[in-house]
Amino acid sequence: MTSSINKNSERRAPWYYLLLLILAGESVFILPFVLARVFRPTVLEVFQLDNLQLGLCFSVYGVVALISYLLEGPIADKYEPRKLIAIALWMTALGGIVYASFPAYNALKILYGYWGFTTIFLFWAPMIKATRVWGGTTNQGKAFGFLDGGRGLVGALFGSLGVFIFRLYLLGDVSSASIAENQVAFRQVILTSSGLIVLVGILVWFFMTLGANEENSLDKISAKQIKDVLQLPSVWMLMIIILCAYIGYKITDIFSLYAQDVLLYDQVESAKVGTLLLYLRPIVGIAIGVLADRSNTTFWLVFGFFVSFLGALLFASGTLTASSNILFFLSILITSLGIYACRSLYFAIMEKGQIPLALTGTAVGVISIVGYTPDIFAGPIIGYLLESSPGEAGHQKVFWMLGIFSFIGGLTAFLYHFRYQTKNQII
Repeated sequence: MTSSINKNSERRAPWYYLLLLILAGESVFILPFVLARVFRPTVLEVFQLDNLQLGLCFSVYGVVALISYLLEGPIADKYEPRKLIAIALWMTALGGIVYASFPAYNALKILYGYWGFTTIFLFWAPMIKATRVWGGTTNQGKAFGFLDGGRGLVGALFGSLGVFIFRLYLLGDVSSASIAENQVAFRQVILTSSGLIVLVGILVWFFMTLGANEENSLDKISAKQIKDVLQLPSVWMLMIIILCAYIGYKITDIFSLYAQDVLLYDQVESAKVGTLLLYLRPIVGIAIGVLADRSNTTFWLVFGFFVSFLGALLFASGTLTASSNILFFLSILITSLGIYACRSLYFAIMEKGQIPLALTGTAVGVISIVGYTPDIFAGPIIGYLLESSPGEAGHQKVFWMLGIFSFIGGLTAFLYHFRYQTKNQII
């Protein structure tokens, strides 16, 4: 290790550095995930898929991502983040050309496998490490809260732009549009998104030149890094915490479909629900990040899981009907508050868990191998539950799943809170 971690952790990069991380952090996931979240009913139609098939595409992504998590960590601890992130963005955008051709199901699975590599291998650990460097020793909650909240805002803007473009190119009435007409409109959404991702990559390459520099890098990479990381109890607990929180985040994919299946919204209205959900993410992320740095990060993580659990019960109870719009949006608000709070903070507690800064990339890679396995199994499980029990019944089963994992995650976060709490951080 080339120098002291504490010294460099106080040398925070400027605000535009974090802004570029935010832009990149969400842009890279627009094509594989955000469009499917906002336009899920449309995606199912134009690609001629059912929920299970779409879930299996996500699984292929998850399998490739799992391998990438293991291999990416040491690379992130060795090479400059801006170059890795920019290349990942450009490679991901290239996949948009294939996506816009509406490939057959088997080709679509290959494309998702490709994205599993481009969005993780060169991207994920460098982004997390660069964010941790920006936050220093005292602003981890703010750094990761702003990152996830900002990413939510970027996703929401992409979603709003996508809905606008989709409606602009859709000829005739939404409810009577043919598959071919929907494909024409959605192709423009894909190509516009791909172009913007390329632009973000250019900005990152030329302007994200400060932050995670040589003082936070290792002179060489070795298997000993993984061994050192696996000896930390906080790493094992974070695996469980992130797995449970990420289950919740994956379940937000079905809110727009819920609006269509249960509340009988059309495709544009349901896409607006998905976009509205994205706008809640920056509000929660920024607010929870500021609160966490002023009190106790792990306390707010426990709070997030508790609220997520309550929201899951609201949806699973079966009290929502086609006429209960107000209750529906209230339930979305509560559930999203919990899910996005957890997502904003789970990497922010790495500092409290005594994980060395120079090993951040390796730690993120090891943690992610377990924490992000929902990319493999969540999609098929959600798809199976929805297809085997059509309508509201299937959605209720999915939200019971959310409730179970929220409880497990909350319990683990509670144990983490008491193991690593400090005297000057009490709530």
